[in-house]
Amino acid sequence: MTCSKEYMDRAENAVLHTYNRFPVVLERGEGVRLYDLDGKEYLDFGAGIAVFALGYGNKAYNQALKDQVDKLIHTSNLFYNMPMTEAAEKLLKASGLSKVFFTNSGTEAIEGAIKAARKYAWLRDGSTDHEIIAMKHSFHGRSLGALSVTGNAHYQEPFKPLIGGIRFADFNDLDSVKEQITEKTCAIILEPVQGEGGIYPASREFLQGLRSLCDEKDILLILDEIQCGMGRTGSMFAYQDYEVEPDIMTTAKALGCGVPVGAFVLNEKTAQNSLVPGDHGTTYGGNPLACRAVSKVFDLFEEEKILEHVQKIAPYLEKKLDELVEKYDFLTERRGKGLMQGVVVSGRPVGEIINKAIENGLFVLSAGTDVLRFVPPLIITEADIDEMAEKLERSF
Repeated sequence: MTCSKEYMDRAENAVLHTYNRFPVVLERGEGVRLYDLDGKEYLDFGAGIAVFALGYGNKAYNQALKDQVDKLIHTSNLFYNMPMTEAAEKLLKASGLSKVFFTNSGTEAIEGAIKAARKYAWLRDGSTDHEIIAMKHSFHGRSLGALSVTGNAHYQEPFKPLIGGIRFADFNDLDSVKEQITEKTCAIILEPVQGEGGIYPASREFLQGLRSLCDEKDILLILDEIQCGMGRTGSMFAYQDYEVEPDIMTTAKALGCGVPVGAFVLNEKTAQNSLVPGDHGTTYGGNPLACRAVSKVFDLFEEEKILEHVQKIAPYLEKKLDELVEKYDFLTERRGKGLMQGVVVSGRPVGEIINKAIENGLFVLSAGTDVLRFVPPLIITEADIDEMAEKLERSF
């Protein structure tokens, strides 16, 4: 533990304290397991916050990055590069949309989506006072724009004033959204499955109702798939299971499976009537290294039949979590979609359970104030789920 403590102390001295980190210094990973500096093994049901969909140490993924490092890492967007084109084509094929803009993170993708929506509305009527409707208990990121559409006052309060023209409606309540619509409304933004807010899936009626509402009033529908996308719910993107298509979609996290990369993706109507040269940019976005990761991720999803595996294994995870809810009085509900699951904890601090789970060699996350969140690598097996349940019960 001495070596780990030294690194933790050095980090606290050098890194701005904006995270209350768990007392673990991770060194390496393999499959669905992580190992700390002291050699202790952890079963990972957090996946770097829903990032490492393919697990750790995937040789084909690692080799693709190594090969790209030896070729070209960065060019800027003043030039074309092959990985960017290949990654864009695969993302468009997977999403069914028309044009992509690569960013460095999910938060940046949200910023771009907001700008595209406002530019679309400005071109339509020349007004600069448009409004966006977001959802209560949502989470879209920490920059000022993304924070402005995040429906949680706790995150927002110290950083006001935020960007204006944002109204909030109740998730899964179509009438609540209708009440917020004015002649200034240009976009509605939401997560098909709310993540940080507590693992709440949208109902089919709600999401399809929003699509109809947006079509009727020429409002853009922005779907944030940063956490729930890239196969996590069993479809490549969660909206595909609802038979709804967004005007703008944001993605990140598992898009690069560890390499920092995000994107916002637009349908043809929005792409042709929004951002033009000079409106938006990024130095690193779309660089060859990040886009090689994206391109390889899509290849491996197909080769390793990741979506089929999620569809097959998710019911087993649901069954095991349901059994725990049935067994323990302080677990009151399971909710979620695919391999994005949450269990509501009543009367016991979620943080204490998570800390005890770490002692027992298991990583799980929290969501909201009272939810245990399970977002493992998409390659987990029934044996991994059994082991998770056993370690969790020991932690209880």
